[in-house]
Amino acid sequence: MASVTVRGFALCTTSLLNFAFVFISGADLIRFVSFRAIYHNITGETTLCQDSIPWTVALRDGSVLGALAVDLGLLALFIVQHSLLAWLPVKQALQSVLGSLNRTAYSFTTALALQILMRYWQPVTNAPCLWSVRQAPWSVWFPLLCFSLHFLCWAIICSILMIFDYPELLGIKQVYYDCLGLGDPLSHKSPRAQRLLSHLRHPVCLELVVVLWLLPALSLDRLLLAGALSAYLALAHSLDKQDLAYLCMQLNSKMQSFAQPHGGSAEATADQDDDGHKKNLD
Repeated sequence: MASVTVRGFALCTTSLLNFAFVFISGADLIRFVSFRAIYHNITGETTLCQDSIPWTVALRDGSVLGALAVDLGLLALFIVQHSLLAWLPVKQALQSVLGSLNRTAYSFTTALALQILMRYWQPVTNAPCLWSVRQAPWSVWFPLLCFSLHFLCWAIICSILMIFDYPELLGIKQVYYDCLGLGDPLSHKSPRAQRLLSHLRHPVCLELVVVLWLLPALSLDRLLLAGALSAYLALAHSLDKQDLAYLCMQLNSKMQSFAQPHGGSAEATADQDDDGHKKNLD
């Protein structure tokens, strides 16, 4: 009994420490993707690029090519980690070794790869921007508009992650279910929900694309970051009409639940439509 308690305590401690690390990494990602890129324009610090340098000269500059090579390597590190650990044979092998900590390890290594990317990212300042809004009054208003839209997109991303069961995304629920002897949380979901989650690895594609591209000035390294991650987001899911129909059904049931204070009839309808399984993604 004591060994079981110690094991459960160790699992919970590891999971909660991972949650804190992932949360901090998420805040750093918001700063890296949105705040730093817009801050220079709001404050007038337009040192992101040099428009006076011709493209022919910039693309032959060793410092520019070296910075792009480092950034490309960092992106490759993140994409390989994020894809390799999600590959079914690797996932099954890690599951046999780590057990309920498998998802915790995945989220930890993802956050670690992001931290490495953000820490060693090389800005390209010796090249012109692809675009730069510098003429008044847009030099003031457009950065503020970008800031507002970025804030809205990150708020939507956080809301979607809450709906998509963030404790499971971070591995907390797996540890909780393991301590209670309930098995894998995924096994408690309906078959249609399992199918959706297997096809939709990134439920916040549109919002991330907006924050990656909507900027007052687009430097060469930001073009590399936005292009690589946008392509990865586009290729990393395989949604079909059945998934779309399931999402629409879930959205309608959520709207009915909000419209009815107690949500009793809406929940019952959703349960019947989902073959007797739970109506949400829990």
